[in-house]
Amino acid sequence: MANPMEALGMVETKGLVALIEASDAMLKAANVSLLGWQKIGSGLVTAFVVGDVAAVKAAVDAGAAAAGRIGEVVGIQVIPPGSSPIVV
Repeated sequence: MANPMEALGMVETKGLVALIEASDAMLKAANVSLLGWQKIGSGLVTAFVVGDVAAVKAAVDAGAAAAGRIGEVVGIQVIPPGSSPIVV
């Protein structure tokens, strides 16, 4: 489980290849940890990363750019830390 003081970042793509590219770029771009991937259905998959807000924002932006070069990015989101823990 993520530390409640960490931000959560998500990148959703259409297709696994684009998500693998996004995950690789996110981990290389900033000091974040990959929580995992979730298959949504209809070809949609989402990667989850955690870290401090600035690192997660940089990672999500890098991941979306990388995935967009080879596939379709459906959405991105950065959720800053709150007072209650995030359960993924």
